[in-house]
Amino acid sequence: MNPTYKSITQSFTLRSGIQLKNRVIMAPMTHSSSLQDGGVSEEELAYYKERSGGVGAVITASSHVSLEGIAFRNEMGADDDSLIHGLKRLSRTIQAQGAKAILQIYDAGRMSSPELIDGKQPASASGIASERPGSVVPREMTEEEITTKILAFGEATRRAIVAGFDGVEIQGANTYLLQQFFSPHSNRRSDRWGGTMEKRMTFPLAVIESVKQSIAEHAKAAFIIGYRVSPEEKETPGITMEDTLQLVDALAEQELDYIHVSVRGFWDGSIRDEADMTSRVLLIQERVGHRVPVIGVGGLSLPEDVKQALDTGVPLVALAHAIIMEPKWVEKLLNDQENEIRTTLPRTAQEELVLPDPLWNMLINVPGWFPVV
Repeated sequence: MNPTYKSITQSFTLRSGIQLKNRVIMAPMTHSSSLQDGGVSEEELAYYKERSGGVGAVITASSHVSLEGIAFRNEMGADDDSLIHGLKRLSRTIQAQGAKAILQIYDAGRMSSPELIDGKQPASASGIASERPGSVVPREMTEEEITTKILAFGEATRRAIVAGFDGVEIQGANTYLLQQFFSPHSNRRSDRWGGTMEKRMTFPLAVIESVKQSIAEHAKAAFIIGYRVSPEEKETPGITMEDTLQLVDALAEQELDYIHVSVRGFWDGSIRDEADMTSRVLLIQERVGHRVPVIGVGGLSLPEDVKQALDTGVPLVALAHAIIMEPKWVEKLLNDQENEIRTTLPRTAQEELVLPDPLWNMLINVPGWFPVV
């Protein structure tokens, strides 16, 4: 291996004591390739197997914690014990290749739609629709529903433990329910779950506590807890960078194994203020990186990109598009084949890249998303 890239292949020990064999993580990516009931399919097992040999950890696509919180057709579920068998097959498939297996758990909140949840109206912190075209106005969750949802995250964690996963990532980003409670756009409540900045943190922090209690009760070995954040929202009112810096301060006190920053580009500046070009990832690293490991992501394709990101002090990097196009990214780096790392998506490569039909169709048919050749 080229010694220039030594930093990429160094091991890293998380707060829980679990060691990652290197600094590269497969990012969570929607693939819409599970069974209709949320069970794990043969196609997604093959997809993950192909990509789990080199990376230090695999974070799965989002798995819903309740049937009212589904955002995509054929997405993975962690909402019922009947799904544990398939989840166990998935964790073992990932681990057999040498990576740690982390199940991302989430609820879509207002980003669901009636056709995905048996005609029901989606529920959120408040009855405020997303500004995305075609969004449905959700109903405001009751106190009882909030309590039930918090417990659902703990139950999903229990299923992940029983299924043999090494950890869970709490999806607090990408406009979904936890972000909705934190956002002043989607949370207009005046009770203990909303209003001030501190009250808007109450639901996410309660979910973390539910997950931690489940781990304390059910895990017999070290177990990873990660949390994903989106630094800003374009909406007014919406989440600002200062809001997020206060949130990550609170998260840093929760004994998490990492904070995963969800951005389009590692080096990207503000989506609210074009004049502010400071990397959102680096702002979070500067704020809390000395207290909790930060995972950076976004637009990193080649080893020199990843090395440059790690050189900033961010200890872990997640690859998304790069791992789709080059499942053997780490293996090629280790074998002095970095010049052979694929950075485009050939229209003839579906079978070679072991990509399920639903994911392949999205990759090919969404203009500008992937460099299709």
